[in-house]
Amino acid sequence: MSFALKTTPQTVLEVSPQHQKLNRLIDEIEQQKQLLLAWQHAKDDIRAYSQKALMPAYRDLYSTLYEQMQTLWNGLSFYSLSKSDRTVVEDKIQNLARLLQGSHLLSQKQLDEVEKMHAYYEQVIEHAQKKSKKKAKDSLNEAETIEADDAFEDWNSDQYQQAREQAKLKRQQDKQAQAEKLVNQSLKTVYLKIASIIHPDREPDESKKAEKTELLQRVNKAYEQEDLFFLLKLQLDVEQSKTGSNKGLSTEQVKFYQQALEAQSQALQKQIQELIDSLVWSSKAKIAVQKSKGQLNIEQLYKQIDADMSAVKQQLKAEKQRLGFMRKESGLEMLLEHQVL
Repeated sequence: MSFALKTTPQTVLEVSPQHQKLNRLIDEIEQQKQLLLAWQHAKDDIRAYSQKALMPAYRDLYSTLYEQMQTLWNGLSFYSLSKSDRTVVEDKIQNLARLLQGSHLLSQKQLDEVEKMHAYYEQVIEHAQKKSKKKAKDSLNEAETIEADDAFEDWNSDQYQQAREQAKLKRQQDKQAQAEKLVNQSLKTVYLKIASIIHPDREPDESKKAEKTELLQRVNKAYEQEDLFFLLKLQLDVEQSKTGSNKGLSTEQVKFYQQALEAQSQALQKQIQELIDSLVWSSKAKIAVQKSKGQLNIEQLYKQIDADMSAVKQQLKAEKQRLGFMRKESGLEMLLEHQVL
């Protein structure tokens, strides 16, 4: 689709290095728009394929893990386990409860049981922590200093890492907010600029007036749809038609176009990434998406779904075998002995 006013075939425009960079940005955005459209068209089929391929296997897997949790819990009462083995079993139960909590793959009755189990072990952990803190306080003469050291040590580990992740996320959010703000500001600026240039009321030539009337209608529609890319490209073509050369663009204009186009590119990349993220939900698929750095294509995602399905089925087979051992005291002891519980 052509955005520019009509020019003669003989017109040869000289392209400055700055404008070449703008053209590369325009080409990149056009590719991003095509990619986004392709993902939008494919998303329903991908979701349907994923549901059909993965959901039954994941449902069986989570049901098996739920049975493991219940079997181990009952085993604490019926099996004669050493203190160390009981600790290992209870850790396993706690981890299973944490994994299964809130899963949409379990029935409501199962979820209620999982929640009870999770709440119980949360209380156990809280009680142990309180007991440990009291013991430490009673045994140390300089409790406040020690607690300060502990707090500093904790900060240097988990809390420090968490703070870094939060700061990184905030920087990304700030950058995205700035880009969105620039897009919104640029949208109105570019629209008003184009409308003032091509408004048909300012055109004495009747044949050109009809052409500009049609063009203005497209501009109004693009503005309503917040299509900044259409307006930016059109303005570049209009400016080019006015001057007969890309050298007519001032330094400030080039800078403005570049910032606005880069902001539009960031916004498109975010849309693409959010759409892809909504289509992947296994940890392996998410890792594949991260490694691709936005270059994952639709065919690769289908292959990843197939790979996930194969991996889930392998895991399901292993977990069912593990469940079979858990149902017998001798089998559970064997799992504990080989540290494969």
